[in-house]
Amino acid sequence: MAARKKLAMIGAGNIGGELAAQAARLELGDVYLFDIPDKVGVAQGKALDLEQRGSILGYDVNIRGTSNWEDLAGSDVAIVTAGVPRKPGMSRDDLLSINLRIVRDIAENLKRVCPDTFVIVVSHPL
Repeated sequence: MAARKKLAMIGAGNIGGELAAQAARLELGDVYLFDIPDKVGVAQGKALDLEQRGSILGYDVNIRGTSNWEDLAGSDVAIVTAGVPRKPGMSRDDLLSINLRIVRDIAENLKRVCPDTFVIVVSHPL
């Protein structure tokens, strides 16, 4: 039996949570929903909700919420949805400068803990 794939969802907001739910429903692999330490409770709560839905919807995957980069080691795919949303009056350049720092930090950590992962970025601005 082949090992199950490991999926890292970086950012546990609405998009990250929905992607985690879809990956679970399709049984694409075990899902790790990652967010910063200040929001780890959100990631853990969404993961618990999604894992409990599995018994009702009939999918069988492990779903975990975390803020520990080492938990993502060995991920096959990482989908990055992290970043701040654009606020009223904020230019795209302002958004870029903020989210660029966030994405750089994510890229450095992914390179360190799972250098062979396939990375998809869905953060703004694209």
